[in-house]
Amino acid sequence: MAYTKYIKHAKGLPKPGGVWSHVAISKPGRMVFICGLIARDADGRLVGVGDMAAQTRQTCENLKRAVEAAGGTLADLVRVDVFVTDVSKFDEIHAVRRGYFPDNPPVSTMVEVSRLVNPDAMIEINAIAVLP
Repeated sequence: MAYTKYIKHAKGLPKPGGVWSHVAISKPGRMVFICGLIARDADGRLVGVGDMAAQTRQTCENLKRAVEAAGGTLADLVRVDVFVTDVSKFDEIHAVRRGYFPDNPPVSTMVEVSRLVNPDAMIEINAIAVLP
């Protein structure tokens, strides 16, 4: 039977404002499931209103903190799902992402949505990691 450990509030991330955990670690297999993260800082303030690159950077920093809370690194991410409010910003988003995933980037899906949970949020990313 699988056992899942949940990290409700990962250090450096804002406390969840609803019913979810920041990270779920599934055993056996050490699969880690990271909730959808937006560009909020540790105090819950949205970073980079109106600036897709700044929001992408903060969201990637949040992904880094979440996977580190589970004992991994960004290199352990195997999949990301990216939700954006303007897919025409694809090149801008990926210019930032390349800095976080320089080698062997995770598989990825990007979709445009009409709105995210915060009306000023422009990007949300969730992820799956597999730890050694």
